[in-house]
Amino acid sequence: MKYIGIVVAMDEERQEILDLMKDTEVKQIYNLRFITGKIQKKNCVLIKSGIGKVNAARTTQILIDNFDLEYVINAGAAGAINYLLNIGDVVIAKHVVQHDFDITAFGHSKGYITGVGDKIICDRGLVAAFENMLKSREERIYNIKMGIVASGDIFCTQIEMKNKINAKFNADVVDMECASVGQVCYLDDIPFISIRCISDIPNGSNETTFDENLKLASKRCANIINDFCCQF
Repeated sequence: MKYIGIVVAMDEERQEILDLMKDTEVKQIYNLRFITGKIQKKNCVLIKSGIGKVNAARTTQILIDNFDLEYVINAGAAGAINYLLNIGDVVIAKHVVQHDFDITAFGHSKGYITGVGDKIICDRGLVAAFENMLKSREERIYNIKMGIVASGDIFCTQIEMKNKINAKFNADVVDMECASVGQVCYLDDIPFISIRCISDIPNGSNETTFDENLKLASKRCANIINDFCCQF
């Protein structure tokens, strides 16, 4: 049986997707709870990785090792670093980068990973499918952009850091997991895409904004996954 793998980092993100799932079962592997079930008519397996790149990479590899996957979706909240984006807007990744990966001392560009490159391109078929879905559903109260997600093991609060990441990578949002999920999928030849909803904008105190908008961001990601499973 083929599954859509869905990787999130936090309880709130998992719960909004779990609320959409039917016929759920739990499979415990190590200390991880993989939840299988259906979203619309699609067989899905949902897993909460925990926060950060190592947790996300480890969980994604265990997911791939134990389930026959059609593709992997990473979803969750993110911080906006493109000034045109606002709280509640959504970015569907065209490609992802690791903004804190740095071997520039050896002549490589910032974010370049040996054996991977300077970016991880999301599956073109999935990107095109999401674009087609969004074109057919123009009515919405928030913006959805096909863009770039930059990941690093830091919750970005500084305006200076936000501006540097945006300028260096032309990124739209920052998070702490997406690119590591993408890297594992790339190395294992599993199609991958990411959905990130903006919960905060780095401004020196955006941890409060993040808490206030985490449920909103989680729900919008879940709704988009539901729409996608309904249409494709």
